[in-house]
Amino acid sequence: MFDNGAHAVLGRDGVRIIVKIPGDEMPQVEYWGRDLGAVGDEGILEALDAMTLKDTPPNRPDAAWRPSLLPQGAEAWAGRPGLEAHRGGAPVFARWTQVGARVFDGADGEGVAVGSGDAARSRIVVGDRLEIVAADAVNRIRLELTLAVRPGGLVTVSRRLTNTDAAAAEPLAVDWLDAVLPVPRRVDTLTQFTGRWPLEKQPATAAMPVGSVTRDCRRGKTGHDSPWMFILSDGAPRWSEGEVWACHLAWSGNQTYRLDNLAAHEPLLGAGELPGPGEIMLAAGESYRAPDVCFAYSDCGLDGVAARFHDWVRAMPGRVDPVAKPRPFTLNTWEAVYFDHDEATLMRLADRAAAIGVERFVLDDGWFHLRRDDSKGLGDWTVDPAVWPNGLDGLARHVHGLGMEFGLWFEPEMVNLESDLYREHPDWVLAAPEAVPCRGDVSYRNQYVLDLANPDAYAHVHGQMAGLIRDLGIDYIKWDHNRDVTEPVHDGRYGLHAQTEACYHLFDQLRGEFPGLEIESCASGGARTDTGMLMHADRVWGSDSNDPRDRIDIQRWTELVVPPEMIGAHVGPSPAHSTGRATDLSYRAAVSLTGCSGFEWNILDCDDDELRSLAAFVALYKELRGLLHTGRVAHADLHDPAWRARGVTDAGRTHAVWTVATVDTLRDALAERLRITGLAPARRYRVRLRTEVGEPRWGWVTPRWLDAARHGGFTVPGRLLGEIGLQLPPLWPLQAMILEFTAE
Repeated sequence: MFDNGAHAVLGRDGVRIIVKIPGDEMPQVEYWGRDLGAVGDEGILEALDAMTLKDTPPNRPDAAWRPSLLPQGAEAWAGRPGLEAHRGGAPVFARWTQVGARVFDGADGEGVAVGSGDAARSRIVVGDRLEIVAADAVNRIRLELTLAVRPGGLVTVSRRLTNTDAAAAEPLAVDWLDAVLPVPRRVDTLTQFTGRWPLEKQPATAAMPVGSVTRDCRRGKTGHDSPWMFILSDGAPRWSEGEVWACHLAWSGNQTYRLDNLAAHEPLLGAGELPGPGEIMLAAGESYRAPDVCFAYSDCGLDGVAARFHDWVRAMPGRVDPVAKPRPFTLNTWEAVYFDHDEATLMRLADRAAAIGVERFVLDDGWFHLRRDDSKGLGDWTVDPAVWPNGLDGLARHVHGLGMEFGLWFEPEMVNLESDLYREHPDWVLAAPEAVPCRGDVSYRNQYVLDLANPDAYAHVHGQMAGLIRDLGIDYIKWDHNRDVTEPVHDGRYGLHAQTEACYHLFDQLRGEFPGLEIESCASGGARTDTGMLMHADRVWGSDSNDPRDRIDIQRWTELVVPPEMIGAHVGPSPAHSTGRATDLSYRAAVSLTGCSGFEWNILDCDDDELRSLAAFVALYKELRGLLHTGRVAHADLHDPAWRARGVTDAGRTHAVWTVATVDTLRDALAERLRITGLAPARRYRVRLRTEVGEPRWGWVTPRWLDAARHGGFTVPGRLLGEIGLQLPPLWPLQAMILEFTAE
């Protein structure tokens, strides 16, 4: 028929990407979606081209309807370019004069060259990773781009751009370097996210916009209102079925999400870092490594997207294995005592925590120099002798003596003007000089950002933290980040990229120096929960709201990317401090069970009945966490908006736990049936209602299966559970059931 060039065929775990390598041009993705089976021969790939190209090659004016991996105007691409750069005020329009491509299968070996017109190169190579090196002899730049299918079928795209002009008098200024993948023309719906403190991860679903559209985040961190993901689908996305294509940026600084929906081209989905003005300036030989962008395809709805992210994150180097070290049940002191620190009270709190089974005790904000409120002390990581005359040594020894881990709160990237550090080093603030102090009508929590890209500031913070970790035997750090980074000036230039990299490095250095140390990333709750941070942190704090009504949705959308064992989810007092809403303990506990559980509560105020319930909940968490923190997560697509149903099933499909809850008054008198997905159809399962922390309340009828599940269990084939489902009872508002399914 025609010469359709060479191809790299990448795939694993149910995902396939077919990349066309057209000689010395930037490669193009011909297909990204479900695994098509064996497609690695010339005839099939020739047929694919013939079926999908809109015109007969080599009709060059129409070539750009299928954009390349880095689309540019030189391809007749009319959307947002993948790279925008300039040198000495003149634009740099990339024209690749030499492109090399190698395909790798696994981590070993040198790969196989793939391309056209060279006998040394293969025309079709199958693997799981494509590495491209492209040189532009005109503009003297080099691009290294890697497209990889990771464990679980997640796709990542990494880019490195180098200024190869050794004689240039002007540096290469990079405005952005995005990563994109094409999606089918049939997608018509975009889901993205917004939110606020403390109501993160609120989805916004609407018709896919027309044109080249970007959404930026300029908060200096992921942000409560971050787009967080772009998800494209044919109609509104569902949890358990349907095709979806998603994109997420693995970066904790400023960011751009992009969608190019143009009439003459295939739609593109992508993201990239959002550099500040003049931030990325490359002298001769210098390189810019752009943050990785993650892409997830699923043909089984949003749960399939989550599964791909969970498998990838769980396979990251340095991750704590929740089987080898089960995730500890934590008590954090913030909502127990706030800034009111008293050694005797906190020791009694530790005693009570240990007595009911708590495994990790974390002392929150308020322990360091001058810290009686949020206006003083940040940057002075020394124990306040006015509050702790004996130091923290006694509390740390007491906690360890009770068999618990000891954790401590820090906010290492911040400084108060009312601190010894600022008085001695005002030049260590990451800000424009005129921004310190802020105008009187601007409130940024009385704090400023410390310039960790300054080696002296970095050494100060590292030295104080490392000394305390060593002296107190700290097992765990709650690392907070409460202020947006709005005017990050470092050495006269925009400095957010360097600040973010320095933060990552400090995480890694401390964890490397103190094996076993774990660090939780908190940013006024869930404002820094991206996979860039997950490469360095062991846990994230999902939200500062412990109201279970809000938390149940925050957590289900957070776990689109973050595995549940890495999402801190605590039981707080009632009413909740963030909303004033009162809820039953059984409801708060059931929602907490969907993450990494703990208490954020002064349990010294609890009576004996409450303490017995708390101890029972801790025991239930310990019994079930081996499943909850390793299994596959699923959500039910129920029509009544008052329902939430979420389950976890083990790899052998022998054990599952579902949390079924209401967030409002049910709409219908006859409730829906809940289909339990993920079980083995041919096996029989015993269904049990777990009531250790109290039985939920429901109205006028009790389904027969539920009555049996309350009294020793109900046995049913997996096929009926998956295809027919359990008739749900008319739960009252803000009630939850914990259902356990065990194969017989």
